[in-house]
Amino acid sequence: MTYEPVQSNPKLLRLLGAGAVASLAALWLAMMVGGTGPLDRFVLGQLYAAARPALKALALFVTNFGEWPVIIGASLIAAIALLMTNHRRSALLLLGVTLLGRGLVEAQKFGIHRLRPEEYEHLVPVKSLSFPSAHAANSMILYLSLATIAAPPRHRRWAVPVALIGTFLVGISRPMLGVHWPSDVIGGWAFGLLWVLLTLRIAQRFVKGYMS
Repeated sequence: MTYEPVQSNPKLLRLLGAGAVASLAALWLAMMVGGTGPLDRFVLGQLYAAARPALKALALFVTNFGEWPVIIGASLIAAIALLMTNHRRSALLLLGVTLLGRGLVEAQKFGIHRLRPEEYEHLVPVKSLSFPSAHAANSMILYLSLATIAAPPRHRRWAVPVALIGTFLVGISRPMLGVHWPSDVIGGWAFGLLWVLLTLRIAQRFVKGYMS
């Protein structure tokens, strides 16, 4: 009995993709519906870093990489670099994924209207609502898009894990600073990954050459 490689089995790839999308959507929904409860409060208390100076300093540093000026600035710089190397479609795709994704995150915050945790002092100033974490979602969208769209194909095998590690650090910094429920962060990661998977799937169909 022989086994066909996954890469050469389009039907299996479609099934795996559909399963990933459904799982991420279910995870996002679970975090939205089940957040702010006892488990959320317990994990928040374990992560909160005010009494641990080294972790607090690390969280304060890492969280900067999820700020909106960094997200937009990095998107524009990467898009310009792609344009300068004659990858126009990839540049437009990158901007579309990151900027539209950021807009959808803000729309979710407005529609869901979850308040931020007040159990602990906020260690950084915040103004917007809580779910999903924009830092978690936007960093997932940006860094994964850079790894899969902007990075040369030969580097994507290591660029994707690096992007995911960076996104994890940015997201986990938010409950460490007392400004997000853990479920906000998980919901942000789930939405960000879901958005990138969907948009790249569309790109594979309609934007020929974005992978080059």
